[in-house]
Amino acid sequence: MTKTTKISGLLAVIAFGATMLQAQATRTWVSGVGNDANPCSRTAPCKTFAGAISKTAAGGEIDALDPGGFGAVTITKSITIDGGGGQIASVLVSATNGIVVQGGATDVVILRNLQLNGILGNGSTPATAGLSAIRFLSGARLVVENVRIFGFKNAGIDIQTGASASVKIINTTIENIGSCAPASCTTAQGVGIFAKTTAGNLRVEADHTMVTMVAHNGIESSTNTVVGFDNGSITYSNNAATTSGGVIVMSYNTLAYNTGTAYNAASGSIFVFATSTSPAVGTNRVHDNTTTGTATLILGN
Repeated sequence: MTKTTKISGLLAVIAFGATMLQAQATRTWVSGVGNDANPCSRTAPCKTFAGAISKTAAGGEIDALDPGGFGAVTITKSITIDGGGGQIASVLVSATNGIVVQGGATDVVILRNLQLNGILGNGSTPATAGLSAIRFLSGARLVVENVRIFGFKNAGIDIQTGASASVKIINTTIENIGSCAPASCTTAQGVGIFAKTTAGNLRVEADHTMVTMVAHNGIESSTNTVVGFDNGSITYSNNAATTSGGVIVMSYNTLAYNTGTAYNAASGSIFVFATSTSPAVGTNRVHDNTTTGTATLILGN
């Protein structure tokens, strides 16, 4: 190989590397009429979240330009996906998960202004319904903000990590989850929010969130997990709050309505802030459930 050939080859490698770096934009865009062959710029948007994520730098953001169905995606780095306000940025899936987060130990993922549809109850059978809307398997932090989840077979938000992590759920609706009979539901099946870690500590906070029409447990806290629930409601579910080795704290302005058992501390603890010796009095209320269940009251003013 001549010296000239070697130099040409080196220049080609450098040019290729520069092209790859240019492809990793800090902000990318998707559109209902986009194309994943595009660079995902504002003037040449991509079609799907999966198409855009490979062209978005770690710590960057994918934004939706207009309404559309942007498909399932697996996230392996820090990123924000924002569907935009006042429009439908949808992920519709059949027989699979909607969004799976498998980030690194320091990665932060934000999911905002999205609609996830698992098609359960829309004339479909459980066999073809979506599995879980959001699965958080690894990463430092997940934020779910202004998201509507409905029609999934297993869980609305399924959090099962192998290390310490934190999750914040804000202004989110989870409905019509699970096709199993309560006695036959397995782990993280028929659950609105399921949280568990096999190592370290998992902290989950749900604020201004509604969980309704869930086959088994509205929220469930399992091993090494604390779930805080504020300013929200759990209705029309087999159980509202269930612990299976973890802790649930019903802090302020919560409602458990028309469930089998409101507070099901099967294994673990449920703490409820109240202004008297009854959990039905104060800012947290239980009403029209088959049984109230067992909870440890934290009295305050």
